[in-house]
Amino acid sequence: MADPLSAAADAAPRLSQLFSRTHLFATLMLGGGISLHAVETYITATLMPSIVRDIGGLEFFAWATTLYVAASVLGSVFVAVRPRGVTLNRCFVLGAVLFGLGSLVCALAPTMPAVLAGRSVQGLGAGLLVALGYAFIRYVYPERLWSRASTLYAAVWGVATFLGPTIGGVFAAGSAWREAFALLVPLSALMAFAAPRLLPRKDAERIVTGAPFPQILLLLAAVMALSFAGSVEGIALRAGLSIAAAASVVVMLAIEKHARSRLFPAGTVSLASPLARVYLIMATLLLTIASDLYIPYFLQELHGVPPLASGYLVALVALGWTAAAFLTANATGRTANRAILAGTALVGIATALLAITLARPNPAGELPLLLPATVLIFAMGAGVGLGWAHLVTHVLQLAPEGDKDKASAAITTMQALGTAFGAALAGVVANSSGLVEPGGLAGTASAARALYLVLALPSLAAIFLTLRLPKPRQG
Repeated sequence: MADPLSAAADAAPRLSQLFSRTHLFATLMLGGGISLHAVETYITATLMPSIVRDIGGLEFFAWATTLYVAASVLGSVFVAVRPRGVTLNRCFVLGAVLFGLGSLVCALAPTMPAVLAGRSVQGLGAGLLVALGYAFIRYVYPERLWSRASTLYAAVWGVATFLGPTIGGVFAAGSAWREAFALLVPLSALMAFAAPRLLPRKDAERIVTGAPFPQILLLLAAVMALSFAGSVEGIALRAGLSIAAAASVVVMLAIEKHARSRLFPAGTVSLASPLARVYLIMATLLLTIASDLYIPYFLQELHGVPPLASGYLVALVALGWTAAAFLTANATGRTANRAILAGTALVGIATALLAITLARPNPAGELPLLLPATVLIFAMGAGVGLGWAHLVTHVLQLAPEGDKDKASAAITTMQALGTAFGAALAGVVANSSGLVEPGGLAGTASAARALYLVLALPSLAAIFLTLRLPKPRQG
């Protein structure tokens, strides 16, 4: 007769089981890799004003993020198309080494172009580390803990939203931004040393088809074109670059459909594939909440919120993601799909309502006007958190044999692409809606209204895609 306590544990696995003796060291390694990327993201965002004041290069300000994200796409793709014999734990070593090397370059950089070079190398390593976090899940944990592992990653991001700005603020206050980057070097070295010893060497059989260079180049071209579109002044040039970005994606999908060397798992170009629908939901959710890029600016300009406070208020997006992830961590089967549906709806509603609340001029910073926007900022992240872990579980379950590493790596690729396209689209919409011309209070309010109304639309597509998700099997 089965032990009732064991049966209960099997029915409702706890997050604490990730830290059992069997899984502890692997959990620390995988969580550590994600935390390096997460904390560094917020540290750099806080330090960038200090960097440009010290060594110049304000015109390259946005590129520190654009190049980092583009390089992270390459890193995540490498996990999927790595040569045969290159195991996942060796990839982890490479990711940690690259992340540390990029941090060292940034710490020693005499000019902004050197910082951008370091950020690119950092992004390459970060793409590897985050993709490996998902790729290792099925090797390290039993299936019933897959959703729990994804919830843990959300918790890491929630902690990073407070640690990153705090650490960055300490170093920025003392104009010691180089030391902040240097601090990441020994941490990266420690992880590179520990990976072969603490992560499993086992690697599954997979289909090795070579690197899909045409698809990669077209995706990167699309990201760069949209990034340029967000920064140029001419409306015609902005529209042309946006069209070029969309065309690059269309051509990439056409090539991917018939290519022998694929970027994504087999069959995911067609919406008839359940896995394709899961990826699209992920990308559209990240695209929508990329509108948080302008939240600190709107809070400061429209509501008179001090810079440091605005930084912590935008961190509510990640805090909401983390809190909601724990709230639905026990969901299984149809309940998990309902959590995804509720989350996509919440993201769309919260984003659209920010066009009313956040876009309302409130220079005196009156709390009754600011509080609704604050709640909606939290709700944006909570909407993603309600279903993200279950979307990850869908990917791991639906991935075809031989393409499981590619499917895991594609999670990070879709995250990066959704964020990159969302940030670039946000720049295009904001700059075309009055942020720069005419500017001022009226122009900023106009840009905020347009931005949140436009970026709420992708989440509507996510709602319809969620209605067609298969029922996830229970581990």
